Amino acid sequence: MVPPSKKALITGGAVGGIALVAAGVLAFSLLPSPPVIESAPNAGQPLCDNIARNYPRKLLGEDRTDAEGEGVAAWGDSAVILRCGMKPPKPTTDLCLNVNGVDWVLRSDSSSEGEGGGKSKKTLLTYGRDPAVEVTVTADATTAAGDTLVDLGDAVRAIPQKAKCI
Repeated sequence: MVPPSKKALITGGAVGGIALVAAGVLAFSLLPSPPVIESAPNAGQPLCDNIARNYPRKLLGEDRTDAEGEGVAAWGDSAVILRCGMKPPKPTTDLCLNVNGVDWVLRSDSSSEGEGGGKSKKTLLTYGRDPAVEVTVTADATTAAGDTLVDLGDAVRAIPQKAKCI
C-alpha cells in the first residue's frame, strides 16, 4: 500500500504531466500552418528539385517558411514566393533585366493594397531557362525585388540558360 503522502505526490505528478501534454498539444495546434502555394505546371522536373536545395534560408531579412506545394518556397509572411517549373516565356517586349547573370522578365507591377496602400507586387520570370522560375515579391521597399533576385541568383543559375534578353 502506498502511504497517503506518496499517493498525493504520484497523483499530483500525473495530473501535472497530463496538463503539460495538453498545453503542448494546444500550443502546437495554435502554430500557423504552412502556406499552401499552387505548384507551377512543371514543378516535378528534376532541375526544380536540384535548385530547391540551394534556396537561401533568408531573403530580405525574412526566414524561409515551410510551404506546401511542390517546387515552391516562401519567405516571411509570404512577402516573397518562388515557384519553379513555370513554362518559359517566349520572346517578349516586356522589360527584361539581367541580374548577376540571370535574365528576368517583369510580368506585372500592380498595387496589392489599393491606391496609396504603399505596397507593390512584382512578378518576375526567368528568361531563357527551362523550367522557368517565377518570383513574386510584395514589399514596401522599391528595391525589394532587385535584392531578392540577387539573393536567388546562385540557386537559379543551376538551370542552364538557353537564351538571353536582348
